[in-house]
Order: sequence, then structure tokens, then C-alpha cells
Amino acid sequence: MKKQEKPHLLEHNMSNNNFHGVLQQKIFEVLLQSVKELGLETYLVGGFVRDHLLGTERAAKDIDIVAIGSGIELAQVIQKKLTNASPIKIFKSYGTAMIQWEGITLEFVGARKESYSRESRNPKIFSGTLEDDQKRRDFTINALAVSLNPKNIGELIDPFNGLQDLKNGVIKTPQDPSITYSDDPLRMLRAIRFAAQLKFKIENRSLNAIKENVNRLSIINSERIVDELNKILMTQIPSVGYLLLERTGLLEKIIPELVNLKGVEEIEGQKHKDNFYHTLEVVDNLCMKSDNLWLRWAALLHDIGKAPTKKFHQKIGWTFHGHEFVGSKMVYKLFKRLKMPLNEKMKYVQKLVMMSSRPIIISEDIVSDSAVRRLVFDAGDLLEDLITLCEADITTKNPTRFKRYHSNFKIVRQKITEVEERDRIRNFQPPVTGEMIMRHFNLKPCKEIGVIKEAIKEAILEGEIPNDYQAAFNLMLRKGNEIGLVNNGE
Repeated sequence: MKKQEKPHLLEHNMSNNNFHGVLQQKIFEVLLQSVKELGLETYLVGGFVRDHLLGTERAAKDIDIVAIGSGIELAQVIQKKLTNASPIKIFKSYGTAMIQWEGITLEFVGARKESYSRESRNPKIFSGTLEDDQKRRDFTINALAVSLNPKNIGELIDPFNGLQDLKNGVIKTPQDPSITYSDDPLRMLRAIRFAAQLKFKIENRSLNAIKENVNRLSIINSERIVDELNKILMTQIPSVGYLLLERTGLLEKIIPELVNLKGVEEIEGQKHKDNFYHTLEVVDNLCMKSDNLWLRWAALLHDIGKAPTKKFHQKIGWTFHGHEFVGSKMVYKLFKRLKMPLNEKMKYVQKLVMMSSRPIIISEDIVSDSAVRRLVFDAGDLLEDLITLCEADITTKNPTRFKRYHSNFKIVRQKITEVEERDRIRNFQPPVTGEMIMRHFNLKPCKEIGVIKEAIKEAILEGEIPNDYQAAFNLMLRKGNEIGLVNNGE
């Protein structure tokens, strides 16, 4: 959404009493009927109202309903009226209930006030008015409410000028931002996430309050932090959010490995690029090609090994030897610290970080078939993602060099296709197995079997023999004879 379109869109929606049209939908017909039957003062509030005014596709997916009284009672009535609705989930300690229906999540809550302690973001809860409930919301754009009551159906209730903030594209808290962020520090990450998602600006007072409260992040569990990091990473231009994370000091608390890449050193007139800003540029480039969350993580972390491996040599200048290997080890530590999944997703990111320079090296030289075969063999099913990552890694501002690098990658892609069609290297399985070698030479498990298998693999990857059974079998016989194995004649 372009910024200049927001005022026009909002004015159009409001001038046409847009919520009256929305309330004709089946889900709201059931909701309005239930509200009338119970005589319960009820409002739509939060993200649904915001997103509908902005005209985003998310508007119909999540609906938050506030009742002045028992939201759980309202949820129970509605769940019975909706055909094929999910069983109701009730969270008594928060006075909330949730229903799933036809891809829509409805969350019900009784209007409340909240009181926080320094040690936790989980508040004590007290019954309250609609105004109390709006005051406790994180941002003015999320404090907008729409009446579902017979006397004023569809009326917008906006005590904190959230509509104006929507029009101006501003993230602002309903109350003192320092208190808002100290009470629930997750809101600092949410502010940045909304700024990145909606292309909004965080007001200066609020931005300064985030900087003042960065240490409060320690009371937030890692899973909630990572959830916000993922949402920022899945925005159209993730660098917007990650630059705000760095600017406020939050990134240093969460992923110091990235902040350590920041800065340029110069010795004897030789400089290296700022690898932090380069990394964010790579992430943005990749996001134009892929919405794979874990590939985006690989782009974000692909250079983290450069800070600990940076060295200056008088003859060759700045080097980062082995940064891919070091970086892949750092990925494990980072995932473990943030309680991210230590499973195939982490291994996927690790492998891409480890191999992140391989296609670049090939693209800079005359591409030999053996180098391509080894790349295909080592990358396996990750090959396409690896090439996509490496193409995103081209951030040079020299147009001639930019064009040459991309042309080289086209050659690499063509070579990969040719080698794949001819040699079938991806997910390579040796034509002669260890069991065959054992049977032919009447062996028990021993190192000689590995020697022969390795010789066959290397010969195929180097192009010395084709990837077929007969050629591999003949090499097995020769290699077995070289190391003194007895052919049993089979």
C-alpha cells in the first residue's frame, strides 16, 4: 500500500459508512443476533477494525470482540449458532474465549483494566468499561472500536485519534509510551513489526521510550520474541524492521551476532564493506524472490561468521577466511539461545550458511564440470535455494560488475542443468554399494570398503567414470586389486 493512498482510502471507507456493509456478512448477522438476545454491550475492536479501514486482506481472518460483561458467555452462545464451529477454547484466568469457524478466528474478551508488576508482562485483570479496555491497548490504531449494539450499530469509537494516526501512518501508544513499553516490553517489538508491515513511522516520543526500555526485554520469553522476529522477516522489506531494531538497541539484546557486523575499519588505506548493511540488503534482495522463512533466516545469518574471522594482511588486505564454517557453528548457538527449533530447519539454515560462498566461487572462474558436480552433490535438495541466496548476495553498485556477476550465475545454472541431465548427481547414491563390495570380496565391515566407495564417488564427481553400475564395478575391481583384496570370482 502506498503511503499517499491511505488518507483517500480511509476517507472513502468512513464516508460510505463502510462497517454497515461489513456487518451484513453471515458471521456478523449471528454475532448481532446473539448480542441482541443477551442484551450485552459489545464492540469489535483492534486488528479487525484497523485492517478493514486499511483495506488489507487480513481484515476478515481475525476478529476480536469486547463485551462489557462476560465475553465467555457471548462466545458460548455464538458457538452453538455457528454450524461447524470448532469447540470453544476458554482461558478463564484472562476471561477470554476463542472459536474457529470457516477459516476465521473469533476471540471474545470481557472489557477490562490491567495492572502490571515489574517482574512479568502478565497483568492482573479487573472488569472495566470500553474506555478502560481501549486504554490498555498497545497502539492508538489498535484501540479503534466499532459498536455492535442496536442503538448505534457500526459507529466508530475512537478516543485516542487512532483514525488520524491511520491516515498519517503513525505508530503511537494511547498512554505514556514509557509506561506502555515497560508494562509489556513485547509491545516494543510489535511497534517495529507494525511499522514494517504497514510502512508506518513510529512517533519520536514512542521511539525514544523503546530505547529507554530495551533492558525490559529480559522478562519476555524467547518464543514470543522469535515470533515477532519472524513476522518482521516475512514483511516485504525486512530491512525496515531490522534497522529499527538496531537503531533502538533491541537487536543487540536479541541477535548481537548481527550488530557485531556493523562498522567499517580502515588500515593503510584499505577498507572492507559494512557487513551489517550488506546483510540487510541481501535479505531484501532475497525477499523479492522467495517467501521461504528459513531461507530468509539463512540470508540474515549468512555472514555472521565474518566478525570473528576478520583479519588484516598487509599484502592482500581484509580477509574473512573460514567465515562460512564459523558462521554455521554460530547458527546452532543462536538457535539454541533463542529457543528456536533445533531440527531440520536449523540444519537447513546451517548448511546454506556453510555453503553460501560455493556458487559465488564457481561463478567467478571458468566453470568446470567437476566443480559443478561437487556443488550439486554437496547441496542436494538445497541447490536451488543456495543459488537464489547467492544471487541475492550480489549487492555491488557497479553496474558493469553487477551485470557480469548475474551473467555468470546464468552460466552456472545452465551448467547445473546440463550436468544433472547427464550425470544424475543430486541426492547421489553410489552405483556399487557397501554390501556389494563386501559380498564380492568376502569381507566383513572394514575400512577398505570405505576406501573403495570413496574412490568410486571421487571418480564420478571428477568425471573420470560415468555414473553407472558397470563403470563403478570395474573401478571397484581395480581398486580392490590395488589394496590387496581377493576377488571371490562372483
